[in-house]
Amino acid sequence: MTEADFLATTRTFYDAVAEDYATLFRDALARMPLERAMLGLFAELVDGDGPVADLGCGPGEATAVLASLGLPVFGVDLSESMLAIARREHPGLRFEQGSMLELDLPDGALSGAMSFYSSIHTPLERLPDLFAEFHRVLEPGAPLLVAFQAGEEHRHHDRPWGRPVALTFLRRRPQDMAELLTAAGFVLVSRTVREPDPALDETSPQAFLFARKPADGA
Repeated sequence: MTEADFLATTRTFYDAVAEDYATLFRDALARMPLERAMLGLFAELVDGDGPVADLGCGPGEATAVLASLGLPVFGVDLSESMLAIARREHPGLRFEQGSMLELDLPDGALSGAMSFYSSIHTPLERLPDLFAEFHRVLEPGAPLLVAFQAGEEHRHHDRPWGRPVALTFLRRRPQDMAELLTAAGFVLVSRTVREPDPALDETSPQAFLFARKPADGA
């Protein structure tokens, strides 16, 4: 599958299910204390004065949490339908359409970046390019949070909510993701994996990797 193919497939899927997805996950973070703690830790680690990006922001729930923690955050997403919901639900925040693999940002523009379950549709062979792009747009010393479902068995969704679309959600091994981040020039800060929560209908562990771009001279 070419880059254009997987980006188009991902965009089409989320454009089709955006309202259903947003309804299902609205206020989900209120029931996820560990995730809120991870977002709080990320906010604590941001030390620069520049903007912070929620890359693959979807309907903007996590973006809004970061904003409530005082970060000058904006969201980026492929899906215009997801962005329409984010702008509707969080009118005080900025949301932009774009691909994480080719961000419309200058080098070193961000004081922090987060990929909160948004790398899960990027093919394995493109993850080095994705993490290189994250590294490019972060200023020296800035933190990166990457959250994803952990494991090796992928999950395919076919016609969710009766919509005529399908997409595979890719599971990753935390060690593999940590190695890819290190290869892209990041320094790993911490690694957290929690067990699936049946109350949230989860079938796989959830992983949270914190990394940082080395400071100048480090």
